[in-house]
Amino acid sequence: MKDFELYNPTKLVFGAGKVQQLGELVKPYGTQVLLVYGGGSIKRSGLYDEVISQLNSIGATVHELSGVEPNPRLTTINKGIDICRSEKIEFVLAVGGGSVLDASKAIAAGALYDGDVWDFTIRKAVIQKALPIGTVLTLAATGSEMNGNAVISNWETQQKRGLGSKLVYPKFSILDPKLTYSVPKDQTANGIVDIMSHVFEQYFSLTTNTPLQERFAESILQTVIENGEKAIDNGSDYDARANLLLAGTFALNGTLPIGVVTDWASHGIEHEVSAIYDIAHGAGLAIIFPNWMKHVYQERIDRFVQYAVRVWGIDPSGKSDEEVALAGIAATRAYFTRIGAPATLGELGIGGENIDRMAAEATVFGPIGSFKSLDKEAVKSILTASL
Repeated sequence: MKDFELYNPTKLVFGAGKVQQLGELVKPYGTQVLLVYGGGSIKRSGLYDEVISQLNSIGATVHELSGVEPNPRLTTINKGIDICRSEKIEFVLAVGGGSVLDASKAIAAGALYDGDVWDFTIRKAVIQKALPIGTVLTLAATGSEMNGNAVISNWETQQKRGLGSKLVYPKFSILDPKLTYSVPKDQTANGIVDIMSHVFEQYFSLTTNTPLQERFAESILQTVIENGEKAIDNGSDYDARANLLLAGTFALNGTLPIGVVTDWASHGIEHEVSAIYDIAHGAGLAIIFPNWMKHVYQERIDRFVQYAVRVWGIDPSGKSDEEVALAGIAATRAYFTRIGAPATLGELGIGGENIDRMAAEATVFGPIGSFKSLDKEAVKSILTASL
């Protein structure tokens, strides 16, 4: 185990009807509020009206930025930054899924920065200050509700990059499982894959003597596997939705990587695919991750054997380590298929025409990954296997 520091200042407010606390949660931060959301789903569900009512109760002046894309675009983020500056916004409230939350973090940081917010993603600048943020989550997936990370897209250059800082942790996040009832089956499946992929990035590590972290990770994976199909089959299953929502939060709130060297290569590869083709992040990960696993499992086969046995219940009797490890990878792919996630890029209409470009962009700052270092050629191999 490595030395570590654990930091998480986000107040998590979990349960049915907790939006009724929104006004009091926002109140300490000011009354000039930027409300950020995506399409029209929060209006159709009635959540928008609840949020406005809560903000009105504290005398807030509400400015709105709607239409945040599934892969939030720099142009949209810049619109939010302009509103913050012109209207002297004091608080940014994100209502939606991970894309809305990520856009809001970028807006909060960009509003108080003299340059281009994209600078934070290309290592040209470091976030020094940010407006306070709060969130009302409507999708179990990214974990953005309880961390300081965000991923945004520059559609003009077809690049997708991340930014992060302790300064953009949400001050609070409201998680009401009932707000996820209306999430369609395909988006629920994408969220499930996203949650599991976050765990994979932190679980498949070369760091040794981390039994507690490993059990944390395995328990999240088992919880998602047990509840994922229930939520897809019955979107109004409160317990299944609640378990997925909490699993998504703990998959990426800083608990799993304590004392561990993490990987994140698969996310880096997928970002290049969705930067060009604008596909759902979870769908891309469902395609990429099992192929990454096949590419790297021999680097530490004991971890893949442990994964197969503990998470998927593979019986190792009479099998070699390689057979058990590969059975675990096959079980992963089978589960993704069972919940309706794609298995190949071809299913999404994506060919091999941009593989060289995507591999180059994924490794623009050098080889990626720590479980196994991947150079451009290795990334090309994984992408080719994903066709």
